[in-house]
Amino acid sequence: MQPSVLEQMQPMGHEQVVFCQDPHTGLNAIIAIHNTTLGPSLGGTRLWNYNSHAEALTDALRLSRGMTYKSAISGLNLGGGKAVLIGDASKLKCESYWRRYGKFVNSLNGKYITAEDVNTSSADMEFIGMETKFVTGKPEYMGGSGDPSPLTAYGVYMGMKAAAKKAWGNDGLTGKKILVQGAGNVGQYLMGYLTGEDAKVLVCDINEAKLAQAKQKYPAIEIISNDNIFDREFDIYAPCALGASVNTDSINKMKCPVIAGAANNQLADENVHGPMLVEKGIIYVPDFLINAGGIINISIEIDGYNHDRALNTVAKIYQRTLDIFDLAEKENVHTQLAAMRMAEKRIADISKLRVGI
Repeated sequence: MQPSVLEQMQPMGHEQVVFCQDPHTGLNAIIAIHNTTLGPSLGGTRLWNYNSHAEALTDALRLSRGMTYKSAISGLNLGGGKAVLIGDASKLKCESYWRRYGKFVNSLNGKYITAEDVNTSSADMEFIGMETKFVTGKPEYMGGSGDPSPLTAYGVYMGMKAAAKKAWGNDGLTGKKILVQGAGNVGQYLMGYLTGEDAKVLVCDINEAKLAQAKQKYPAIEIISNDNIFDREFDIYAPCALGASVNTDSINKMKCPVIAGAANNQLADENVHGPMLVEKGIIYVPDFLINAGGIINISIEIDGYNHDRALNTVAKIYQRTLDIFDLAEKENVHTQLAAMRMAEKRIADISKLRVGI
């Protein structure tokens, strides 16, 4: 029997889940607010053709929880939230659809601030912004930060270099064989950084059009089949698509010493697969740490966007990654747990500060 919504919320510590629907536009949305201790929840809006509402809810709960950790470990005064919209992006996206969704966001009175995510763009945020001020990632000509993908990719690049330093004693990526799984916006910007450093970049994706686009931009990359990728040997695995690609089956096959990528919820089960990576000697950069560049970028938009400030703040992911490696060794835990503990400590400390303890 499927657990109730409350039964799913409670173990993960969610504060609120809102269901929204509008038959006129075809909107079916779930907004999950995980934690607002540090500030209003900020997280993107994902539009995906989920197989069921139950699947969408699970995604919203996991993603919003990840956003809490992402903001906390990045030093942001923001909480974690996420919205998932259910349906086919090619059929649903239009002005009325986004404006109706904007009204739902606005009804939360600032407890949730939205941004772009999978299948959403800065142009969509512009429509949402017609109905609410609680939206970031708006186009640059509107004073927004625009597409957060370049800064997300830069953060992944910084975290990857820190992992390389841990694995090989220096952070150079020249000649390193790196598998980028996912040729979307973030994956392509990451390819730019990697090819610019003369890494040997392998790329796979189920979307042939995105692969063709990536190959046109970066002729040096090698396109490989999405099947049996873990039968290959490479130095770094960079998951940049959907989550749970680091699981029992893939870990048992992996021949790479480092995992550092942009995807959310990379570990299918953090309590099982975090320790498995340690046992196999694979260095893992926690997803909510390494992919925080996007939320750092759009968080700066709230106070008035400045690109140089955003870039310098994202660059701190490098040192923060090294700090997590040190903490994991000191406490003899896997890196995902070390990062969670660091984030949870900040939330607890600020919570005490705000109630005067």
